Amino acid sequence: MQAIFGVIYHFIGGFASGSFYIPFKRVKGWAWESYWIVGGVFSWLIVPPLAAYLTIPGFADIIRNTDSSTLGLTYMFGLLWGIGGLTYGLGVRYLGVSLGSSIILGISSVFGALLPSIYYDLYPKEGKDSFTDLLTSPWGQVVLLGILVCVIGIILCGKAGAMKEKELGSTDASNTEFKLGMGLFVAIVSGVLSACFNYGLEAGKPMAIVANELWKTANPGEGEFLFQNNVTYVVVLWGGLTTNFIWCMILNIRNKTFSDYTNSKTPLLSNYIFSALAGTTWFLQFFFYGMGESRLGNGPSSWILHMAFIILIANVWGLVLKEWKAVNKKTYATVIAGILVIILSVIIVGYGNSLKE
Repeated sequence: MQAIFGVIYHFIGGFASGSFYIPFKRVKGWAWESYWIVGGVFSWLIVPPLAAYLTIPGFADIIRNTDSSTLGLTYMFGLLWGIGGLTYGLGVRYLGVSLGSSIILGISSVFGALLPSIYYDLYPKEGKDSFTDLLTSPWGQVVLLGILVCVIGIILCGKAGAMKEKELGSTDASNTEFKLGMGLFVAIVSGVLSACFNYGLEAGKPMAIVANELWKTANPGEGEFLFQNNVTYVVVLWGGLTTNFIWCMILNIRNKTFSDYTNSKTPLLSNYIFSALAGTTWFLQFFFYGMGESRLGNGPSSWILHMAFIILIANVWGLVLKEWKAVNKKTYATVIAGILVIILSVIIVGYGNSLKE
Protein backbone atom coordinates (compact mmCIF):
# COMPACT_ATOMS: atom_id res chain seq x y z
CA MET A 1 0.00 0.00 0.00
CA GLN A 2 2.88 2.37 0.79
CA ALA A 3 4.27 1.82 -2.72
CA ILE A 4 0.90 2.67 -4.28
CA PHE A 5 0.67 5.94 -2.35
CA GLY A 6 4.28 6.67 -3.27
CA VAL A 7 3.52 6.29 -6.98
CA ILE A 8 0.41 8.49 -6.66
CA TYR A 9 2.38 11.26 -4.93
CA HIS A 10 5.06 11.10 -7.63
CA PHE A 11 2.38 11.33 -10.31
CA ILE A 12 0.96 14.51 -8.74
CA GLY A 13 4.49 15.94 -8.55
CA GLY A 14 5.16 15.02 -12.17
CA PHE A 15 1.87 16.62 -13.20
CA ALA A 16 2.88 19.86 -11.45
CA SER A 17 6.29 19.86 -13.15
CA GLY A 18 4.86 19.03 -16.55
CA SER A 19 2.25 21.79 -16.23
CA PHE A 20 3.98 24.66 -14.42
CA TYR A 21 5.00 26.52 -17.59
CA ILE A 22 1.40 27.01 -18.74
CA PRO A 23 0.75 30.11 -16.52
CA PHE A 24 3.90 31.70 -17.98
CA LYS A 25 2.16 31.67 -21.37
CA ARG A 26 -0.31 34.23 -19.96
CA VAL A 27 2.46 36.72 -19.13
CA LYS A 28 2.41 39.61 -21.60
CA GLY A 29 5.15 42.07 -22.56
CA TRP A 30 7.91 40.70 -20.31
CA ALA A 31 11.21 39.17 -21.37
CA TRP A 32 11.91 35.56 -20.41
CA GLU A 33 14.44 36.48 -17.74
CA SER A 34 11.97 38.83 -16.04
CA TYR A 35 9.07 36.42 -15.61
CA TRP A 36 11.42 33.51 -14.95
CA ILE A 37 13.08 35.11 -11.94
CA VAL A 38 9.77 36.43 -10.55
CA GLY A 39 8.43 32.89 -10.72
CA GLY A 40 11.74 31.64 -9.34
CA VAL A 41 11.53 33.86 -6.27
CA PHE A 42 8.31 32.02 -5.40
CA SER A 43 9.73 28.61 -6.43
CA TRP A 44 13.01 28.86 -4.55
CA LEU A 45 12.71 31.55 -1.89
CA ILE A 46 9.14 32.19 -0.70
CA VAL A 47 7.15 28.95 -1.00
CA PRO A 48 9.76 26.39 0.27
CA PRO A 49 10.19 27.94 3.75
CA LEU A 50 6.43 28.56 3.89
CA ALA A 51 5.80 24.87 3.18
CA ALA A 52 8.41 23.91 5.79
CA TYR A 53 6.87 26.29 8.34
CA LEU A 54 3.41 24.80 7.82
CA THR A 55 4.56 21.17 8.06
CA ILE A 56 7.68 21.09 10.28
CA PRO A 57 7.58 22.98 13.60
CA GLY A 58 11.00 24.48 14.28
CA PHE A 59 12.38 23.78 10.79
CA ALA A 60 14.65 26.84 11.08
CA ASP A 61 16.21 25.38 14.24
CA ILE A 62 16.92 22.14 12.38
CA ILE A 63 18.79 24.07 9.68
CA ARG A 64 20.56 26.24 12.27
CA ASN A 65 21.79 23.18 14.20
CA THR A 66 22.96 21.26 11.11
CA ASP A 67 26.73 21.10 10.67
CA SER A 68 28.23 23.44 8.08
CA SER A 69 29.63 20.64 5.90
CA THR A 70 26.14 19.15 5.39
CA LEU A 71 24.66 22.56 4.63
CA GLY A 72 27.53 23.43 2.27
CA LEU A 73 27.27 20.17 0.32
CA THR A 74 23.48 20.45 0.06
CA TYR A 75 23.75 24.05 -1.15
CA MET A 76 26.51 23.14 -3.63
CA PHE A 77 24.40 20.43 -5.26
CA GLY A 78 21.55 22.93 -5.50
CA LEU A 79 23.94 25.34 -7.21
CA LEU A 80 25.00 22.68 -9.73
CA TRP A 81 21.39 21.69 -10.30
CA GLY A 82 20.61 25.34 -11.07
CA ILE A 83 23.33 25.35 -13.75
CA GLY A 84 21.80 22.19 -15.19
CA GLY A 85 18.45 23.96 -15.45
CA LEU A 86 19.99 26.93 -17.25
CA THR A 87 21.91 24.77 -19.76
CA TYR A 88 18.65 22.91 -20.42
CA GLY A 89 17.48 25.86 -22.48
CA LEU A 90 20.73 25.88 -24.46
CA GLY A 91 20.40 22.17 -25.22
CA VAL A 92 16.85 22.67 -26.48
CA ARG A 93 18.06 25.61 -28.60
CA TYR A 94 20.66 23.48 -30.38
CA LEU A 95 18.68 20.21 -30.63
CA GLY A 96 15.05 21.29 -30.78
CA VAL A 97 12.42 21.00 -28.07
CA SER A 98 11.43 17.34 -28.38
CA LEU A 99 14.86 15.86 -29.06
CA GLY A 100 16.68 18.12 -26.59
CA SER A 101 14.18 17.62 -23.75
CA SER A 102 14.08 13.86 -24.15
CA ILE A 103 17.87 13.49 -24.17
CA ILE A 104 18.39 15.80 -21.17
CA LEU A 105 15.61 14.28 -19.07
CA GLY A 106 16.72 10.78 -20.06
CA ILE A 107 20.30 11.40 -18.92
CA SER A 108 19.07 13.05 -15.72
CA SER A 109 16.79 10.07 -15.06
CA VAL A 110 19.57 7.51 -15.30
CA PHE A 111 22.26 9.51 -13.48
CA GLY A 112 19.91 10.70 -10.74
CA ALA A 113 18.50 7.23 -10.21
CA LEU A 114 21.66 5.12 -10.22
CA LEU A 115 24.65 7.20 -9.07
CA PRO A 116 23.54 7.44 -5.40
CA SER A 117 23.23 3.65 -5.21
CA ILE A 118 26.67 3.28 -6.82
CA TYR A 119 28.03 5.74 -4.24
CA TYR A 120 26.63 3.56 -1.44
CA ASP A 121 28.47 0.60 -2.92
CA LEU A 122 31.73 2.51 -2.38
CA TYR A 123 30.66 4.05 0.94
CA PRO A 124 28.05 1.77 2.54
CA LYS A 125 25.53 3.38 4.86
CA GLU A 126 22.88 1.70 6.96
CA GLY A 127 19.41 2.01 5.49
CA LYS A 128 20.68 2.96 2.02
CA ASP A 129 20.29 0.66 -0.99
CA SER A 130 23.52 0.06 -2.90
CA PHE A 131 23.78 -0.89 -6.56
CA THR A 132 24.78 -4.38 -5.43
CA ASP A 133 21.52 -4.59 -3.46
CA LEU A 134 19.63 -3.75 -6.63
CA LEU A 135 21.49 -6.34 -8.69
CA THR A 136 21.18 -9.16 -6.17
CA SER A 137 17.64 -8.75 -4.83
CA PRO A 138 14.42 -9.69 -6.68
CA TRP A 139 12.82 -6.29 -5.97
CA GLY A 140 15.98 -4.46 -7.09
CA GLN A 141 16.15 -6.39 -10.35
CA VAL A 142 12.54 -5.46 -11.10
CA VAL A 143 13.30 -1.78 -10.37
CA LEU A 144 16.34 -1.90 -12.69
CA LEU A 145 14.15 -3.46 -15.38
CA GLY A 146 11.70 -0.58 -14.91
CA ILE A 147 14.52 1.93 -15.33
CA LEU A 148 15.61 0.22 -18.55
CA VAL A 149 12.03 0.26 -19.87
CA CYS A 150 11.76 3.96 -18.97
CA VAL A 151 14.91 4.74 -20.96
CA ILE A 152 13.40 2.92 -23.96
CA GLY A 153 10.25 5.04 -23.61
CA ILE A 154 12.33 8.22 -23.45
CA ILE A 155 14.21 7.19 -26.59
CA LEU A 156 10.91 6.60 -28.38
CA CYS A 157 9.62 10.06 -27.35
CA GLY A 158 12.89 11.59 -28.53
CA LYS A 159 12.66 9.72 -31.84
CA ALA A 160 9.09 10.95 -32.31
CA GLY A 161 10.29 14.50 -31.68
CA ALA A 162 13.05 14.17 -34.24
CA MET A 163 10.60 12.69 -36.78
CA LYS A 164 8.20 15.58 -36.14
CA GLU A 165 10.92 18.22 -36.61
CA LYS A 166 12.10 16.61 -39.83
CA GLU A 167 8.59 16.07 -41.16
CA LEU A 168 7.32 19.59 -40.45
CA GLY A 169 10.56 21.35 -41.32
CA SER A 170 10.86 22.76 -37.78
CA THR A 171 13.06 25.81 -37.61
CA ASP A 172 14.76 24.29 -34.57
CA ALA A 173 16.20 21.60 -36.80
CA SER A 174 16.58 23.46 -40.07
CA ASN A 175 18.05 26.80 -39.12
CA THR A 176 21.68 27.59 -38.43
CA GLU A 177 21.18 27.18 -34.66
CA PHE A 178 20.76 23.41 -35.00
CA LYS A 179 24.17 22.03 -33.96
CA LEU A 180 24.16 18.32 -33.24
CA GLY A 181 27.66 18.04 -31.74
CA MET A 182 27.41 21.10 -29.50
CA GLY A 183 23.81 20.23 -28.66
CA LEU A 184 24.71 16.72 -27.49
CA PHE A 185 27.58 18.07 -25.38
CA VAL A 186 25.36 20.67 -23.71
CA ALA A 187 22.56 18.11 -23.26
CA ILE A 188 24.93 15.71 -21.49
CA VAL A 189 26.20 18.49 -19.18
CA SER A 190 22.63 19.59 -18.46
CA GLY A 191 21.42 16.04 -17.83
CA VAL A 192 24.23 15.24 -15.42
CA LEU A 193 23.93 18.53 -13.49
CA SER A 194 20.12 18.37 -13.39
CA ALA A 195 20.47 15.08 -11.54
CA CYS A 196 22.28 16.98 -8.76
CA PHE A 197 18.93 17.80 -7.16
CA ASN A 198 18.66 14.18 -6.10
CA TYR A 199 22.23 14.30 -4.78
CA GLY A 200 21.28 17.42 -2.82
CA LEU A 201 18.48 15.48 -1.15
CA GLU A 202 20.96 12.75 -0.25
CA ALA A 203 23.47 15.28 1.12
CA GLY A 204 20.78 17.03 3.16
CA LYS A 205 19.21 13.83 4.43
CA PRO A 206 20.46 14.41 8.01
CA MET A 207 18.05 17.36 8.24
CA ALA A 208 15.16 15.22 7.01
CA ILE A 209 16.10 12.50 9.49
CA VAL A 210 15.92 14.97 12.39
CA ALA A 211 12.51 16.19 11.19
CA ASN A 212 11.36 12.59 10.84
CA GLU A 213 12.54 11.58 14.33
CA LEU A 214 10.93 14.61 15.97
CA TRP A 215 7.62 13.82 14.26
CA LYS A 216 7.77 10.11 15.14
CA THR A 217 8.44 11.00 18.77
CA ALA A 218 5.36 13.22 18.81
CA ASN A 219 3.29 10.71 16.79
CA PRO A 220 4.34 7.19 17.88
CA GLY A 221 3.24 4.27 15.76
CA GLU A 222 2.20 6.36 12.74
CA GLY A 223 5.05 5.43 10.40
CA GLU A 224 7.36 7.79 8.53
CA PHE A 225 6.85 11.55 8.41
CA LEU A 226 5.27 12.47 5.08
CA PHE A 227 6.81 15.97 4.90
CA GLN A 228 10.31 15.27 6.24
CA ASN A 229 12.06 16.52 3.07
CA ASN A 230 10.52 20.00 3.21
CA VAL A 231 13.36 21.22 5.43
CA THR A 232 15.99 19.94 2.96
CA TYR A 233 14.34 21.72 0.03
CA VAL A 234 14.91 25.09 1.68
CA VAL A 235 18.69 24.68 1.48
CA VAL A 236 18.85 22.91 -1.91
CA LEU A 237 16.73 25.61 -3.51
CA TRP A 238 18.91 28.39 -2.10
CA GLY A 239 21.54 27.02 -4.47
CA GLY A 240 19.13 26.98 -7.40
CA LEU A 241 18.04 30.54 -6.61
CA THR A 242 21.65 31.74 -6.58
CA THR A 243 22.43 30.39 -10.04
CA ASN A 244 19.22 31.55 -11.66
CA PHE A 245 19.21 34.97 -10.00
CA ILE A 246 22.75 35.77 -11.19
CA TRP A 247 21.98 34.67 -14.75
CA CYS A 248 18.64 36.50 -14.97
CA MET A 249 20.22 39.71 -13.64
CA ILE A 250 22.94 39.40 -16.29
CA LEU A 251 20.24 39.04 -18.96
CA ASN A 252 18.30 41.98 -17.53
CA ILE A 253 21.43 44.12 -17.88
CA ARG A 254 22.39 42.78 -21.30
CA ASN A 255 18.88 43.06 -22.76
CA LYS A 256 17.96 46.23 -20.85
CA THR A 257 14.81 44.62 -19.48
CA PHE A 258 14.89 45.84 -15.86
CA SER A 259 11.99 48.11 -16.78
CA ASP A 260 9.72 45.04 -17.16
CA TYR A 261 9.10 44.91 -13.42
CA THR A 262 7.49 48.38 -13.36
CA ASN A 263 6.34 48.81 -16.97
CA SER A 264 2.78 50.14 -16.69
CA LYS A 265 2.23 49.45 -20.40
CA THR A 266 2.07 45.76 -19.56
CA PRO A 267 -0.57 44.07 -17.36
CA LEU A 268 1.67 44.21 -14.28
CA LEU A 269 -0.71 42.68 -11.74
CA SER A 270 -1.65 39.70 -13.91
CA ASN A 271 1.99 39.21 -14.94
CA TYR A 272 3.04 38.96 -11.30
CA ILE A 273 0.10 36.70 -10.46
CA PHE A 274 0.72 34.28 -13.33
CA SER A 275 4.47 34.24 -12.67
CA ALA A 276 3.80 33.53 -8.99
CA LEU A 277 1.33 30.78 -9.95
CA ALA A 278 3.88 29.18 -12.26
CA GLY A 279 6.58 29.34 -9.59
CA THR A 280 4.33 27.89 -6.90
CA THR A 281 3.19 25.09 -9.22
CA TRP A 282 6.83 24.34 -10.00
CA PHE A 283 7.63 23.91 -6.30
CA LEU A 284 4.68 21.56 -5.85
CA GLN A 285 6.52 18.97 -7.94
CA PHE A 286 9.08 18.56 -5.17
CA PHE A 287 6.55 18.98 -2.37
CA PHE A 288 4.84 15.85 -3.66
CA TYR A 289 8.17 14.28 -4.62
CA GLY A 290 9.11 14.45 -0.94
CA MET A 291 5.84 12.78 0.00
CA GLY A 292 6.47 10.00 -2.52
CA GLU A 293 10.07 9.64 -1.39
CA SER A 294 8.94 9.23 2.23
CA ARG A 295 6.94 6.22 1.08
CA LEU A 296 9.40 4.68 -1.42
CA GLY A 297 12.76 5.89 -0.10
CA ASN A 298 15.21 8.18 -1.87
CA GLY A 299 16.62 5.39 -4.02
CA PRO A 300 16.43 4.96 -7.80
CA SER A 301 12.68 4.36 -7.71
CA SER A 302 11.69 7.83 -6.53
CA TRP A 303 13.85 9.74 -9.00
CA ILE A 304 13.00 7.60 -12.02
CA LEU A 305 9.27 7.83 -11.25
CA HIS A 306 9.54 11.59 -10.88
CA MET A 307 11.33 12.03 -14.20
CA ALA A 308 9.09 9.51 -15.98
CA PHE A 309 5.94 11.32 -14.91
CA ILE A 310 7.39 14.69 -16.00
CA ILE A 311 8.13 13.32 -19.48
CA LEU A 312 4.75 11.59 -19.58
CA ILE A 313 2.74 14.67 -18.59
CA ALA A 314 4.74 16.96 -20.89
CA ASN A 315 4.05 14.71 -23.87
CA VAL A 316 0.38 14.31 -22.94
CA TRP A 317 0.06 18.12 -22.82
CA GLY A 318 1.58 18.12 -26.28
CA LEU A 319 -1.23 15.84 -27.45
CA VAL A 320 -3.94 17.83 -25.66
CA LEU A 321 -2.68 21.10 -27.13
CA LYS A 322 -2.63 19.45 -30.58
CA GLU A 323 1.10 19.93 -31.09
CA TRP A 324 1.14 16.62 -32.99
CA LYS A 325 -1.97 17.10 -35.11
CA ALA A 326 -0.08 17.82 -38.34
CA VAL A 327 2.25 14.80 -38.24
CA ASN A 328 1.75 11.55 -40.11
CA LYS A 329 0.43 8.36 -38.52
CA LYS A 330 3.88 6.81 -38.04
CA THR A 331 5.17 9.79 -36.05
CA TYR A 332 1.97 9.98 -33.99
CA ALA A 333 2.15 6.24 -33.28
CA THR A 334 5.77 6.62 -32.15
CA VAL A 335 4.99 9.27 -29.54
CA ILE A 336 1.99 7.26 -28.30
CA ALA A 337 4.23 4.19 -28.04
CA GLY A 338 6.77 6.20 -26.05
CA ILE A 339 4.10 7.37 -23.62
CA LEU A 340 2.74 3.85 -23.17
CA VAL A 341 6.23 2.44 -22.57
CA ILE A 342 6.87 5.08 -19.90
CA ILE A 343 3.56 4.17 -18.23
CA LEU A 344 4.67 0.54 -18.31
CA SER A 345 7.98 1.49 -16.68
CA VAL A 346 6.12 3.23 -13.86
CA ILE A 347 4.04 0.10 -13.24
CA ILE A 348 7.20 -2.06 -13.20
CA VAL A 349 9.04 0.25 -10.76
CA GLY A 350 5.98 0.42 -8.52
CA TYR A 351 5.72 -3.40 -8.54
CA GLY A 352 9.41 -3.67 -7.64
CA ASN A 353 8.88 -1.45 -4.62
CA SER A 354 5.88 -3.49 -3.54
CA LEU A 355 8.14 -6.58 -3.52
CA LYS A 356 10.56 -4.70 -1.26
CA GLU A 357 7.74 -4.08 1.20
